[in-house]
Amino acid sequence: MKGSKKNFKNAHILIVGSGIVGKFNALELSKKGFKITIADQQKKKNSSNAALGLLIGNMYQKSKGRSWELRKKSNELWPKWIKFLKQYNNNLHIEKPLIQLTTKQENFEKLSKFFSHHPRRGLRVLEQDSTIIQSINKIFNMDNLKGIISTEDGRIDPLTLLKTLNIYLKDKKINFIKENIIKINKINNQWISTCSNKLEIKSDVIILCNSLDALKLIDLNFHNIKLKPVLGQAIEISLNEEEINLLSLPKHFSIDGTNFIRTNKNKIIIGSTDEYDIKPKENTFEDLTDFLETKPQWLNKNNITDKWFGIRSRPEGEPSPILKSLEKGLILCTGFYKNGILLAPACSNWISDEIENHLL
Repeated sequence: MKGSKKNFKNAHILIVGSGIVGKFNALELSKKGFKITIADQQKKKNSSNAALGLLIGNMYQKSKGRSWELRKKSNELWPKWIKFLKQYNNNLHIEKPLIQLTTKQENFEKLSKFFSHHPRRGLRVLEQDSTIIQSINKIFNMDNLKGIISTEDGRIDPLTLLKTLNIYLKDKKINFIKENIIKINKINNQWISTCSNKLEIKSDVIILCNSLDALKLIDLNFHNIKLKPVLGQAIEISLNEEEINLLSLPKHFSIDGTNFIRTNKNKIIIGSTDEYDIKPKENTFEDLTDFLETKPQWLNKNNITDKWFGIRSRPEGEPSPILKSLEKGLILCTGFYKNGILLAPACSNWISDEIENHLL
């Protein structure tokens, strides 16, 4: 038993992928005393940099199943992690509430029914005469919005979260290798990972968190795993002070699946996940604003000051995300096509428990 504990503490874990999920795994495992290496050539270009950071937990319209259980666990863990990570960056916090709106009566009836069935989730119906609805209607020249508000859901700024995780991992001297892993092999119960520069990394466990690229490293003839690429995209609209003041808008809300994040009185981010494409389109602006029959003057292409996108992965034939031990010492943690930030604490918690079985 003493020998097992010694080997357990001396174990080396390689995490492939440096997005928020990969870094959360490194955070959780480093607290257990493991030696951690993170490998990712595209450290600054992973899909986490294109995330909007919306935490849709209590507003999630299911109350059973694996996805709901992961959300419940993350809802429990996020406040604890925020308290811990504030030691490294006091600017990190969850901004609440979160608002979900629709222009369609059928969708509103579904939201209202969901609210009535879950009175303890911190939800409230927003009718057309509510102050919040009126302020959004005025800015967007609309008159048909309805929806619900969640006082327990909200948003974490993804860039602030990434910065905070980087500060922690640097403080703990976590090893970063800015190379792609192009091949993995198992030799005598130890994993050998070959980098694009021919460097070889020896580890006891590999955790694949590198989205679609994870499939390049496993034997698909043996592991029946399929991932579909999906596109997350966003634009930033910046206004002159004379045009309009956005401070009357909520900080974040969605209208018929399109997300809005007000960053200050003159800037707003508009984004969504397109499940049917992998390349940004020339008509991104039209796609993101097509819920409006008549666009207000301020909402036009000339006011676009930035745009970005990120490719994510969606599992085919099984639930999202994929949390699976493929063989001893090899764990797959991917398929976060919409909820990577929200589910990061629950999934890293699962990895932390699962990895002990690999090292016994």
